[in-house]
Amino acid sequence: MVLRVAVCVGICLGLGSFLPVPGFAETKTPAAKGENSAVGQIHPIDQHLAAENAGSKIKPTAPVNDLAFLRRITVDLIGRIPTSEEIVEYQAWPSTERRAKATEKLLADGRFADRWTVFYADMLRLRTNAEGGQAFLAFVHQAVEAQMPYDEMVRQLLAANGKANYTPEVGFILGDGADPMAMAGVTSQTFMGIRIACAQCHDHPFDVWKREDFYGLAAYFGKTRRIENQFTRTIYTTEMDQTTVLWPPEGVGKADDRKPMKPTFPFKLAASQETPEYIQRLNAVRAEQQQKKLAAATKSPTDNVDALLADADSALEQATVKKAVDATGVIDENQKEVTKLALARGKYQASDLRTELGKLITNPRNRYFSRNLVNRVWAELIGRGFVDPVDDFSDNNKPSHPKTLDFLADEFVAGGFDLKTLVRLIVTSETYQRDHLTGTDEQTRVAAETAFLATPMRRMISEVLYDSIVVGGHLFDVKHEQGKNLTTVWRHQQLVKDKKSTEIATSNLATAVKTTTGTEPATPAGGKPVMAAKPGTTEVAAAGGANAGAYSLEAAIELDFNAVLAKKDDEPKVEEMRVMSKEEIEAQMMSRQIGRPGVEYIDKFVRVEFDDNPKFTTAMRMETPAPPTHFLRVFGQSTRESLGEFRDHNPTMRQALLIMNGRLTHEASRVGELEPAYKLLVGKQPDFAKAVGLAYRNLLTREATATEIQEGIEIIQAGKSVLDGYADLRWLLLNCNEFRFIP
Repeated sequence: MVLRVAVCVGICLGLGSFLPVPGFAETKTPAAKGENSAVGQIHPIDQHLAAENAGSKIKPTAPVNDLAFLRRITVDLIGRIPTSEEIVEYQAWPSTERRAKATEKLLADGRFADRWTVFYADMLRLRTNAEGGQAFLAFVHQAVEAQMPYDEMVRQLLAANGKANYTPEVGFILGDGADPMAMAGVTSQTFMGIRIACAQCHDHPFDVWKREDFYGLAAYFGKTRRIENQFTRTIYTTEMDQTTVLWPPEGVGKADDRKPMKPTFPFKLAASQETPEYIQRLNAVRAEQQQKKLAAATKSPTDNVDALLADADSALEQATVKKAVDATGVIDENQKEVTKLALARGKYQASDLRTELGKLITNPRNRYFSRNLVNRVWAELIGRGFVDPVDDFSDNNKPSHPKTLDFLADEFVAGGFDLKTLVRLIVTSETYQRDHLTGTDEQTRVAAETAFLATPMRRMISEVLYDSIVVGGHLFDVKHEQGKNLTTVWRHQQLVKDKKSTEIATSNLATAVKTTTGTEPATPAGGKPVMAAKPGTTEVAAAGGANAGAYSLEAAIELDFNAVLAKKDDEPKVEEMRVMSKEEIEAQMMSRQIGRPGVEYIDKFVRVEFDDNPKFTTAMRMETPAPPTHFLRVFGQSTRESLGEFRDHNPTMRQALLIMNGRLTHEASRVGELEPAYKLLVGKQPDFAKAVGLAYRNLLTREATATEIQEGIEIIQAGKSVLDGYADLRWLLLNCNEFRFIP
């Protein structure tokens, strides 16, 4: 405990900078020969960067060692640190193959969709408390999971009409109230990295965009309306005959001169008489994909209606599909299913204008579209973009390495706008695998990072930090045996007074007695809830269960994406979309009870005993953005309200206090009887040195040095008990820079 206090003082003096503990050097093992899988043929990204960095006197840093690479790529691809089992598996692979094997395994991991849904949620300013936001988030996750091409996803977001939550894609339009002016700025800045919104009121002062350009773009959304049914409270979007976007703007010229604005796309597409090589490759990829769809359609036509509808915007492709299916004699059956599906999707007129806009924006010749996404993914994986800020492409903010950016954009298009293909291309480069530059002056370091000759320091984003603490502390599952952590607390409770007596009603007394046994939750009529879970059965999403109220700053209740998408008629109910324990659901229901008028209550304190054995869930699937005081927001998650709002990575005192004193860190530090470390500490043959090494592998993904092992043993022995001492050691590691910063 003395050591914890010392660290607290150091951290607080650093205002959240999380300085490493004196004596706990953040050691990095030098890369061994043969570890770097990039040795041999030069990666094309590295070739392009080397050409553009020609003449630089700064030497690139060496690749990080194998374990540092495993930690980095695991954090970036699936949003958490690797487990001990994954480290063992990784090191068992041949040194020349392990990086490539790890990359492919992580790309195929189910958590890839979770981690990169967070990326899209930031980019799209996705808010689950907005109209249709819950289904929108689930749709994006489903799109990433199904490896939907990015251009297809964007076209769906731009063109969709329908009922909130029934048509999940419509959440993008509803997020800004289907306002044409707002949507013009959002669409341009989000999907092309062009800040045209400034031209709404006047010609852009620093760029080429005129006010008329903005109104021409807004006109694509001019016929879209947000409708709210006054009786059912149903919200949906549809198209009207008249546009709300008129030119000239209100207040300019005579009112009688204002006419409907003609939709115009002010962004130039790449002009060429010949089809560029990267588009030829895209066509080949799409042709192959189409052949697979046709083959599947002829085998099981009714199961492929969605595939047919997805291609309906291309007349040539539609004709090809019809011809192929006609030959099998099943076109009539397919047509019936298509008709049913069209009706089920909600009898709303599609937006021809926004469909056209979607095609223009996602056109392979629209360089803004591909470069924007590539720049954002590059910044997410490397630490800074070719263009910074990532959503500000302009003549006054040109890319630092335009040829490398164009190469990546071409490859992204040629690969069928596939996110995984782009991520794979970046993480297999030596540029991604380079170490940080240390031991030099600030100017040299910044210059090296700007040239991508060294990797910038990156702190884990809040969701990744949260999940990494859960993984490091073995909290995705219970780690204590039943009945080993019985805790007693006193809870305030309001009980109904008997009408004929000043005594508490007998039924209420019986309830109170049950509560003290810890066998059932108390449900006093009209009173406030008392939560008492059965020993060993409490499953909490974060720090829930009987003691959840004291730790709500870290509570995370998982969203069930499948349930959200399955719920079509109404707004998904909280209980239907969250993965919660039975006890937690009951506690929520009881908390909604309101005292009955005319009924007298008496205040009592009830003794509650429960098994304090928490089981945490992932922060990747919780409602977003989190409340302002929540762990995720404290560590930088944005409100996603305004364009150009990014995560805040600056350290604060609140961060330091939360990670030092929060229950998440406390529970991760504690040692459970079901953990491997337990037997090393209190087993028949204790091995403190091995236990210290295990802590370093679990939390920092590296081997402990001899000095660190000796210091770790001293900390274990200095605790009130061996288990308390080991908890102190793990707490120290969780609070050091090395844990929360990506190697």
